[in-house]
Amino acid sequence: MTAPSHTDRAHCFNAAAAQYAASRPSYPPALFDAIGDLAGRPLTGSRVVDIGAGTGIATALLHARGADVIAVEPGAGMAAEFRRGHPDIPVVRGDGNTLPLADDSADLLTYAQAWHWTDPSRALPEAVRVLRPGGALALWWNTEALDVPWIAQAARRVERHLGLNIAEEKLNINAHVADPAERLAFTRREVRWSRRVTVDTHLANLGSHSTFLVQNEETTAAFLTEERAHLLRTFPDGVLEEVYDVILLLTKP
Repeated sequence: MTAPSHTDRAHCFNAAAAQYAASRPSYPPALFDAIGDLAGRPLTGSRVVDIGAGTGIATALLHARGADVIAVEPGAGMAAEFRRGHPDIPVVRGDGNTLPLADDSADLLTYAQAWHWTDPSRALPEAVRVLRPGGALALWWNTEALDVPWIAQAARRVERHLGLNIAEEKLNINAHVADPAERLAFTRREVRWSRRVTVDTHLANLGSHSTFLVQNEETTAAFLTEERAHLLRTFPDGVLEEVYDVILLLTKP
């Protein structure tokens, strides 16, 4: 069987938009404090564009901080879910490689869990084009806290199932990945946070990742059933604490 392409993986979220919106983790207030600190300006009143906005998890938080925010989302299913959940925030169709935005029109561009779907050789010049003088580009990812024993054990099961190296992928979230040509200087911050959820929500979150969405449904269902049994042995009350390290990369081109 041919492995799913990068494009296939990027588009797979559209059919699972409601699951994504219901189960994916949010982001902590300290992340947005760090963005404002590194950008050198408050989010309140700033013109912000959240790119690859998905169902609007980060966009809504930027809006709540007082930012004048617009979302850019390429997927029809994700954009429709965004509009259902956030009818008061504008969202336009587009992607980071060819932004549907005017030159010098934004103070801050944000990519929450979305930069890896771009081609940096195209997305970085687009960011520079759209940003106003003194503006900033912020990229971030929620990553699993692999020093937490149960999370490390669960990650190893996922690694065996998918043939991934989660620890290596986390280490590779760095300035070189953000900008392979190393044209811009990125500052890196990490913010740890956690949320308490049911085992079912945790599994729905896991199943909403592209690596699972592109798999055969029966294969994914079998793995998640087995994973539920593992987790309930550790958390018999059916509630667990997911712990995350948000990795933030920010540059002022």
